[in-house]
Amino acid sequence: MPQVSSASSPANVPPEELDWIQMRKDFSGVHAETTKEKMVRKINENPLVPIGCAATLTALGLGLWNFRKGRSQMSQYMMRARILAQGFTVVALIVGVGITYKNKESAKK
Repeated sequence: MPQVSSASSPANVPPEELDWIQMRKDFSGVHAETTKEKMVRKINENPLVPIGCAATLTALGLGLWNFRKGRSQMSQYMMRARILAQGFTVVALIVGVGITYKNKESAKK
């Protein structure tokens, strides 16, 4: 008859090793947010950041395209527009973080 080690029998397992089973039961009804759901939630919370990112990428792309075509004046204009779009994105991000922080603080009270 094969011998069973005493560590694997249920009577000898310390309760600390079974904590994960209780944790799984406690969180069984909790929905874990997927990456796509989180992205959609963040866009809905602060829609100006994706708009700023799109404006930055558009200005960068047009600036590089004009540079390749040899239109240096338009390329310089688009690079300046890119800097403005980046600034807009950073400001939108800071404002969004501030609003989120303010909402969380008011929800605590």
